[in-house]
Amino acid sequence: MVGGGAGSFIGAVHRMAANLDGQIELVCGTFSSSYDNSLATGRSLYLPDNRIYKSYRDMFEAEALLPADMRMDMVSIVTPNHLHYEPAALALDNGFHVVLDKPMTFSLDEAYRLQDKVEKSGLVFALTHTYTGYPMVKEARERVARGDLGKIRRIYVEYPQGWLKDSVSEADNKQAGWRVDPQRSGIAGCMGDIGTHCYNLVSYITGLKALELCAELNTFVPGRLLDDDGAALIRYEGGVRAVLMASQITPGEENGLSIRVYGEKGGLEWHQEEPNTLIIKWNEKPKEIVRTANGYTGAAAKFNSRTPGGHPEGYIEAFANIYRNVALTIQAGMDGQQPAPEYLDFPTVYDGVAGMEFIETIVAASKNDTQKWLPIIKRK
Repeated sequence: MVGGGAGSFIGAVHRMAANLDGQIELVCGTFSSSYDNSLATGRSLYLPDNRIYKSYRDMFEAEALLPADMRMDMVSIVTPNHLHYEPAALALDNGFHVVLDKPMTFSLDEAYRLQDKVEKSGLVFALTHTYTGYPMVKEARERVARGDLGKIRRIYVEYPQGWLKDSVSEADNKQAGWRVDPQRSGIAGCMGDIGTHCYNLVSYITGLKALELCAELNTFVPGRLLDDDGAALIRYEGGVRAVLMASQITPGEENGLSIRVYGEKGGLEWHQEEPNTLIIKWNEKPKEIVRTANGYTGAAAKFNSRTPGGHPEGYIEAFANIYRNVALTIQAGMDGQQPAPEYLDFPTVYDGVAGMEFIETIVAASKNDTQKWLPIIKRK
């Protein structure tokens, strides 16, 4: 692991998720820019001192020299955005598979360079767009793909939070501090942090490609340098229209990611804060309530459900589904086998590039006072 030392929130979540299925063991790490912090974190996780490194450069170089049955196989990178590209690139250069937090990189140029490295390496690369790991999100995807809703027409996706409604500093909140700092977060604040989850969720469930958007980004907290709120109208292929909203200044909201997808025949609705339920809607008959871990769900939902129906599955399990599928894919490669299709169900470098293209486009569109539609940036 790179990052995730004492004071980190998401590092502990990654470790719990990676460990849930017994497929992944933490064997080494560099958990902080402070070696004292890193050493204390590593020791608390029962790592030997010689596998707790001062820097990720030291770790990759030293681990690459170890015998194959001892060295690390993959790395989980859980650092702020400006420290995504270099450790990911060095890991790939040294032959290690990568799991990386989102958004994928600090800039779009870095995203394209990382894509090139992944393609050249042939290694497994996963991005932790966590919400794609929920069984009912996978059920929604399957139902759209098999045509239950008919041709898709309209999509609404939103992610309201309230935790950044006031000004923050690094001293007040370490997790908030870097997210509102353009030197560490990049060109977007709220849209980079949670707007990308909305954009990715639409793509995952519908399989549609975005063509163009118009947008407004707002900064409500005085003195803040990045957006803390925004909305976009997005045109997708096939005439599909979407509304995307993300905000971190809506008091009382926690992690209210929700999506509604409407087709010619019916619609569906899913809410992250009630993740075990998928609602299917019709004009001619009552709505359906679809629940996790029941026999009537599709293959993907079944494969990614862990407990009997009625027992809550949530955020850690969704994270764990990504880690488990990555581990099974890597193991298949080690065994000289092709991974099963269900193993490959995790976000990849291409999802990361799409997210960075979205960020670049929405920031550019928000600077246009005439609300002009801008084509989604695509690599030439």
